[in-house]
Amino acid sequence: MAAAQGHLADGADSTGGRDGAPLAFRHAVAGLRGVRPRAEVELDPTPPPRRLAPFAYALEAVVAADDAEDDGGTELAEGRLILLHDPEGHESWRGTFRLVTLVHAELEPEMAADPLLPEVCWSWLTGALQGRRVEYLEPSGTVTLAASHHFGGLGDREPSTRIEIRASWTPSDAAGVPDTAAHLAAWCDVLCQIAGLPPAQGQEPGVVPLPQRRGPRPR
Repeated sequence: MAAAQGHLADGADSTGGRDGAPLAFRHAVAGLRGVRPRAEVELDPTPPPRRLAPFAYALEAVVAADDAEDDGGTELAEGRLILLHDPEGHESWRGTFRLVTLVHAELEPEMAADPLLPEVCWSWLTGALQGRRVEYLEPSGTVTLAASHHFGGLGDREPSTRIEIRASWTPSDAAGVPDTAAHLAAWCDVLCQIAGLPPAQGQEPGVVPLPQRRGPRPR
């Protein structure tokens, strides 16, 4: 993967807390660790779940825009991607690997009125995978919209709407190891779309991204 921007920290346990990780899993994790996303995306390893599969590796990401009034920038979207591996295979996965994700962002309230928004958001995931030319099986997931209105002591806050995508899919591993780098790159594309960022330089524009929130997120 190309861009020497963004950030991927070292230090997470690549075997999900277990010794003797299979070679295929170690290669799949190495593919994830070799990705350098665009500058607005920060990736960090995070402790993986212990009970979903014999081996797991997890990354968390934040998409931030430069904010002159905030040294840390404005957070536009965040998410988590988990790589699962069961060497014996999993019937519902139809493979030995599975990718599981959660991404979410806050939107302007009026945007949630679009009845097609959930379908559009789901199409970002499938479109991003297709755009990166990766093969996958058994996609499934949900798109959730949650509106918040504030009262009493919080009544001065503006209403907010949060969108959340939960999804999983099986990366094709016909050669024994899936192209996890390409899958992670596609996932970063989804994060940037839900954050409202334009396509990166050299990236083919896909579905129109959500308009970027103006100003920092309410605290």
